[in-house]
Amino acid sequence: MYAKQYEITLPADYDMRIIRKRVADGGHVLDDRAGLGLKAYLIRERGTDGSPVNQYAPFYLWHDPGAMAHFLVGGGGFQNIIRDFGRPAARHWTGAACHAGPARGTVPRSAARRLTPLPDDPADPEGPDGEATGLGLAALVEREAEELRALARHPDLHTAALAVDPHHWRLLRFTLWRGAVPADVAATERYEVLHLSAPGLERLPEGSAW
Repeated sequence: MYAKQYEITLPADYDMRIIRKRVADGGHVLDDRAGLGLKAYLIRERGTDGSPVNQYAPFYLWHDPGAMAHFLVGGGGFQNIIRDFGRPAARHWTGAACHAGPARGTVPRSAARRLTPLPDDPADPEGPDGEATGLGLAALVEREAEELRALARHPDLHTAALAVDPHHWRLLRFTLWRGAVPADVAATERYEVLHLSAPGLERLPEGSAW
């Protein structure tokens, strides 16, 4: 599984009805895209739910990296974004865990993203001989995967994913929700979901990736 997101930050006085109409008119295009687990058409509006910006920020979970590459550089759809907004940086993460929540059968209305830096020196467990094992990072990610597993039991949770950026060494937690994101869910960004394309939702892995 691969996660991908690009963020298009718009002027403070931008009419977000333009983005809403764009998604209403064209969001269905990826509803049957082979290789795609899900695409959440996300926005943030300045002054809403703590957002300092207007932003269009689609988020993807792919189960086929070839299909992701075709979308980005093979004429599979990203050229429309480039044409209309210029070419944004497309962040991507390697999947570590994914869970279906109790609300998987509903239409999600909100999403949360939490990006956290991975420390250079995470606490390193000792081996049987008392020596450091070098597995501090693995232990940290496993703890995060356990937290994700617990969060996935929330009755309003649609989908939860955990992924790693091994370039900048940051951990991504992404969650989709039936209603508003619960107030006690830690997030660096909260979004409104305008549409969900989920042609390969059932093909996304369940549980940890290893």
